[in-house]
Amino acid sequence: MTTAALIVAAGRGTRAGGGTPKQWRPLKGRRVIDWTLEAFANAGVDLIALVLSPDDTAAWEEFSGHPGLFLAEGGAERAASVLNGLKTLETNGVDKVLIHDAARPCVSPALIRSILNALDETAAAAPALAVTDALWTGEDGIVTGPQDRTGLFAAQTPQGFRFRDILAAHLAHPGGAADDVEVARDAGLDVTIIPGEPDNIKITRPEDFTRAERILGADMDIRLGNGYDVHRFGPGDRVILCGVEIPHEKTLQGHSDADVGMHAVTDAIYGALAQGDIGQHFPPSDPQWKGAASEIFLRHAANLAREMGFTLSNVDCTLVCEYPKVGPHAAKMRAVMAEILGIGTDRVSIKATTSERLGFTGRGEGIAAIATAALVKS
Repeated sequence: MTTAALIVAAGRGTRAGGGTPKQWRPLKGRRVIDWTLEAFANAGVDLIALVLSPDDTAAWEEFSGHPGLFLAEGGAERAASVLNGLKTLETNGVDKVLIHDAARPCVSPALIRSILNALDETAAAAPALAVTDALWTGEDGIVTGPQDRTGLFAAQTPQGFRFRDILAAHLAHPGGAADDVEVARDAGLDVTIIPGEPDNIKITRPEDFTRAERILGADMDIRLGNGYDVHRFGPGDRVILCGVEIPHEKTLQGHSDADVGMHAVTDAIYGALAQGDIGQHFPPSDPQWKGAASEIFLRHAANLAREMGFTLSNVDCTLVCEYPKVGPHAAKMRAVMAEILGIGTDRVSIKATTSERLGFTGRGEGIAAIATAALVKS
């Protein structure tokens, strides 16, 4: 199932001040748009459509040609910009799309994933916060009466939809909608409310930059874990390393498929979570794991990290062997590992070294792997 984020970044944002559209203004050492894009990349969406103003020529040049990133031209109003973004994604087999304002840079990967998960059961889902403050009506600066807050919610983004439903809704809509939930409801779609996050603020006024800096600068829970694994050679004609089958005069022996690289990365993730090692989760004494594909173990570790509220930032794996040569296969290994882990290939490092013909790896008796994983609390 293919997921996409549609980031609306074509507005001018004049109320935020600064003389530059707010999405391009600096925020805690980066730009607002950079924080927003990173949140969706960390949440593991497959594709991103970025809607830009035709006047932002530098941005068009900067983002053109990025893998998995599609550019669309902004329209006269927000709904037109969203429709242009949806059309850009139309031929890419997208099943779920999240539509988000670029000016909400504090959105968490956890909230993004919760909306994507909700779309397994419903055609549309959007985050919101129940209104808890007292409400008044007023005129000329004077309170004219109370306003019942029962059933009122403050809307947030990203607003999630099954792709074909929201595309059809936008194509049929006359325009002028405040957000995509309004477009969806006008098309007869029920929208499920997902609990929003107080920190998921939209930068609108100058003082919002200060608040966003405080949110983004909050203490982060960063975990590092390391993994180490060894498998000896035995009779055979191939080895499996980081999910890639490589012809070889020997094979690695083990209770599972003996993918030494994948085992090391799996243990690195478990280590960062303080959740033991592969043997505790998949005991070699259990016959059901005999010959099992190691991606079962790696997916379990990655899913466990997400369940515990962590985003996998990156992994680094070093294979120690004289043969087979890893270099020709490294790109494919990175792609396989990235797919299993649910992160971009730019966050997966696979490299190799020899032991200068010293020790068991130098004598060609087996292969060792060392791995590091970094996790960040979502």
